[in-house]
Amino acid sequence: MRLIRYTYPNYRSLAPSYSGLGRSPWSGLETEMDRLFETALRDFGGVVNNDQFPVDLFEDADHAYVRAELPGLSRDDINVEMAEGNLTISGKRKSEGPEGEETFSFSRSVRLPDEVDSGKVSASYEHGVLTVTLPKREEAKPKKITVSVK
Repeated sequence: MRLIRYTYPNYRSLAPSYSGLGRSPWSGLETEMDRLFETALRDFGGVVNNDQFPVDLFEDADHAYVRAELPGLSRDDINVEMAEGNLTISGKRKSEGPEGEETFSFSRSVRLPDEVDSGKVSASYEHGVLTVTLPKREEAKPKKITVSVK
């Protein structure tokens, strides 16, 4: 999630100010448009970070899940580690290039919620998709309470 801090628009404008209002109703529009395009297109033309990859995070009543698509890797190339409330997925991909063998490393860390039972975490890798299952502790699971009517 990216936080965008709003700053009050700049008063520079090409339009003349109206004497009754003190400034043009169009003042600041250019600055606001620049800010809008800057935030919307920030990552579009920039440098792509190839050592990270997208992950899907979702949960149900009993588990939280982290799913990552890692096609073309073997299980030995993938490392899943959990330490201090962070889940880190890392790996290496080897490929033959024109200058010999090249190795590409990637890594992604995700902060886990406190209700995850770290002793029961499991991972599976099938058809290029890594799924890490994070069971919730019993006290964190929702409990159904029946209400009696008297």
